[in-house]
Amino acid sequence: MAEVLRGFWGVVFVVFLVLSKWVDSHEFEDSIFMKTSSGDGAITPTPLLIALTLIQGAAARGAVCLDGTLPGYHIHPGSGSGANSWLIQLEGGGWCNTVRNCVFRKTTRRGSSKFMEKQIQFTGILSNKAEENPDFFNWNRVKVRYCDGASFTGDSENKDAQLQFRGQRIWEAAMAELMSKGMQNAQQALLSGCSAGGLASILHCDEFRTLFPSSTKVKCLSDAGLFMDATDVSGGHALRDVFKGVVSVQGLQKMLPSNCTNKLDPTSCFFPQNLIGNIKTPLFLLNAAYDFWQIQSSLAPPVADPHGLWHDCKRDYKKCSASQIQFLQDFRNDMLNAIKGFGALTQSGLFINSCFAHCQSERQDTWFADDSPLIDNKTIALAVGDWYFDREGMKAIDCAYPCDKTCHNMVSK
Repeated sequence: MAEVLRGFWGVVFVVFLVLSKWVDSHEFEDSIFMKTSSGDGAITPTPLLIALTLIQGAAARGAVCLDGTLPGYHIHPGSGSGANSWLIQLEGGGWCNTVRNCVFRKTTRRGSSKFMEKQIQFTGILSNKAEENPDFFNWNRVKVRYCDGASFTGDSENKDAQLQFRGQRIWEAAMAELMSKGMQNAQQALLSGCSAGGLASILHCDEFRTLFPSSTKVKCLSDAGLFMDATDVSGGHALRDVFKGVVSVQGLQKMLPSNCTNKLDPTSCFFPQNLIGNIKTPLFLLNAAYDFWQIQSSLAPPVADPHGLWHDCKRDYKKCSASQIQFLQDFRNDMLNAIKGFGALTQSGLFINSCFAHCQSERQDTWFADDSPLIDNKTIALAVGDWYFDREGMKAIDCAYPCDKTCHNMVSK
C-alpha cells in the first residue's frame, strides 16, 4: 500500500510540475507537447549549430533579462550575393503575466541567459542551404533570444521581486550591436519572429524600418503571431486576461503604439488585430487558421474547460466532435474577418493555411521540404520569397478544414 501511495503522489507531483510550467510560461511547445506532421518532420542530417553571443555592452544600457543577466543572440554571417542582406528572427516563448510567473521565468532560458543553450540549430528560414531556404540561405541570419517575458516591449522593474522588465532596451541593444557588426550597410533586411516573437515583429516593424536609409528594402514577417482577442469555450476571454496581466505587471501602457492607445485600452493594443492596420512597413502574416497554441491556451485552456470536455479535441483535432469543429471554424472566420482590411493593402502579404500548427517558418518540414504545406501549390518559403522580392503578390488564404491534405498538423503526446 505504501508503494502504491508513493507512486500515486509521485505522479501527482509530476503532473503538478508540468501544469505549473504550462501556467507560468505558456510555453506548451517546450514542455508537454510534441509536434507531428504528415511527413517525417526530418531536420537537416547535419544541422547548422550556432553559438550564443552575449551582448557585452547591454548592462550599461540597462538592457538585461528578467534576472539581470545579459541578453544574447546567435548569428551566422552572410556570403556572396547575401553579404549585405540581413534576416533578424525574434525568438518566441509565451509571456509572464503575474509577478509569480515572472519570478519563475527567471529560472528558465526565457528569463535568464544563464539557462540559454550555448548552441542552437539554424533550420527553416535560418538554414544556410539553398535546397532548404532558397531565398535567404546566404543572408546574415540572426536569432535574438527572448528573456523579458513581454515580446520585447517593457521598460520598468519590480525591485521587491528583483525583476527587470527591459524588453525594449534589449531590442535596442541587439539592434545597435548588429548595426555595428555590419547591418548598417544592409541593402535588404527582413525582421521576422515566431509566436511571442511574431507579435514582437509586428510591434517593432516600423521601428526596424527607421534603422535604415530609404534605399534599403525593409519588410517584416510575423509567423504565428496573430493572437486573436477570442471568446473561449466558457464564454470568457482567457488570452485577454493573460495579456491584461502582461500589460499591467510590466507597465506596458506607455510602451504600446500611441496610434492604438489613443483609441483603445492598452490590453487591446497588445493584440495584433488592432495593430496591423496602422503599420506602414510591408508586413507578411503567416498563420495557421487553427493555431494549435491558441486552441490550447486561448480557446480551451484549463481555466475555461474545468470539466475537460475539450481535453481530447484540443490535443488531437481528429477527436473533435462536430460542434467543437464548428467552434474552431468560427475562430477561423473571426481571424479572416480581422485581417480583411489588412489583406486589402497592396504591400501586405498573407499565408493563412487551414492547419493545426504553430510556428511554421522555423521548422524545416513546414518551411521548405518535399512534402511541405501548400496553398495553390506553393510552399511557405516560396510564398514569403515571392512577396519579399516583389516577384508576385501573395494573399494566400486556404479553404476551410478538412480540405487541405498537405498540412503538418500537431498533436500532443
